[in-house]
Amino acid sequence: MDFFADFLLHIDQHLVTLVQEYHGWTYALLFLIIFCETGLVVLPFLPGDSLLFVSGAVASLPGIPLEISLLIPVFLAAAVLGDSCNYLTGRYFGKKLFTRPGSRIFKQSHLEKTHRFFQKYGGKTIIIARFVPIVRTFAPFVAGMGHMNYYVFMTYNLIGAVVWVFLFCMAGYFLGNIPFVRQHLEILLAAIVLVSLFPALIEYIRIKNKQTTV
Repeated sequence: MDFFADFLLHIDQHLVTLVQEYHGWTYALLFLIIFCETGLVVLPFLPGDSLLFVSGAVASLPGIPLEISLLIPVFLAAAVLGDSCNYLTGRYFGKKLFTRPGSRIFKQSHLEKTHRFFQKYGGKTIIIARFVPIVRTFAPFVAGMGHMNYYVFMTYNLIGAVVWVFLFCMAGYFLGNIPFVRQHLEILLAAIVLVSLFPALIEYIRIKNKQTTV
């Protein structure tokens, strides 16, 4: 747990170390992290947004063997394949995995939160969820459970992946070398997490207010 917290707080330093030690293998590791976050409902707390931003920032540093032209295709493939895997898991195994209400891994609260997003935004949830932690992981799973048309799902999946990856990677690439940004990177990463959680927080408050008025 301490290592995980330190990794989140100093993700840029850890990524630079990984690139310097493992070079090309870093792309495989980054692929795996994004794939796991988007493709496995047991790992909804991986730092996807922060990782994309920091990877872009590190790629902009001189002398670092990490190319933005390779990063973006790697992240796109991981995001699209991860959501696709999650969709298929939900379609064929979803109901069985969530038969235990008290499960610590397959929490009903995460499923219910994602259902509320689908009720409000419909299929566009697959795009919007890219920017909301936890919902990002469960949205394709719920789409599979609901037997959303696969071609419709893939359309939203591709659009969401392109917007998500390009936005955060390119923002990191162009902002990462600015001295002020580098000096306050930890604060910026915390802000990214908070902003991404904001829609879920607003929805939670709205539901609570609605329950109290009934």
